[in-house]
Amino acid sequence: MTTLVFGHKSPDTDSTGSPIAWAWYLSEFIGIEATPVLLGEPNTEALWMLKKWDLPKPRIIMDVEAGQPVVIVDTNNPAELPAGINAADIRAIIDHHKLVGGLETVGPIDITIRPLACTATIMADLMGSALSTAPDGIKGAMLTCILSDTLAFRSPTTTDHDRVLAERLAADLSVDIPAYASEMFAAKSDVSAFSEAELLRMDSKEYEVEGTKFRVSVLETTSPEAILSRKDALMAAMPQVAREDDVTQVLLFVVDILAEQATLLVPDTLTKAVAEASFGVSVNGDSVVLPGVMSRKKQIIPALKL
Repeated sequence: MTTLVFGHKSPDTDSTGSPIAWAWYLSEFIGIEATPVLLGEPNTEALWMLKKWDLPKPRIIMDVEAGQPVVIVDTNNPAELPAGINAADIRAIIDHHKLVGGLETVGPIDITIRPLACTATIMADLMGSALSTAPDGIKGAMLTCILSDTLAFRSPTTTDHDRVLAERLAADLSVDIPAYASEMFAAKSDVSAFSEAELLRMDSKEYEVEGTKFRVSVLETTSPEAILSRKDALMAAMPQVAREDDVTQVLLFVVDILAEQATLLVPDTLTKAVAEASFGVSVNGDSVVLPGVMSRKKQIIPALKL
């Protein structure tokens, strides 16, 4: 049976590109028939990456059957995975997030979780010399994943290891990183075709703070005004999205990549309390700017409190 390789729901660039890269490696070097799949429609930057490197968009699945061999990448959180994940045959996990717990396996598996900015960086280490033989499309996808997750080395999650690998891949591909990153971020910033509910779910994770469940959404952009101009509509959509997703509220952080800061929308007293307790700010109005805040994994999630 073909092994399915996938990342988290609401797939970003890393959860789109890394499954493609790992399925290639399993199929070409390990001798395991594997194929990448997605758990939802990829974001605009991920779609741009697929077109740029002439990679077919993986098919989208809603669930996995019992006994289906799978490899999970870019997450280990059951809330971000198919409902039937614990009945599947999980063969491996490759991730760069904190260990959440809750996954069950039918036997011992390979788990690699490392404190790096990007799953693709970990995969490069695991691939070893095999990476040098990868086609340009695989190398291009991995480069895009790293530049996306590091925000072109601006994110505090960036390590020297991520940077060195990205520069090596860029050299192999004759890619100028600043120019390439500008194209990527322009694609990521074009959200005009998406509804407010789609934007709130586009790059989001569920997280519980002292017994209260939130959907923590991050929109990274070089054009924050395009999103903030829709502030009233986004805040109006939050209650319905929260009800449908069985959370108390949506926390939306609009990350300005170039200014290296985030704007948190503040639609109610609960969000105001979270903002003031978590980030030590005083909120006056329906938004607050958080200088230097760019990473959900390192700066937002760990800080959240009531």
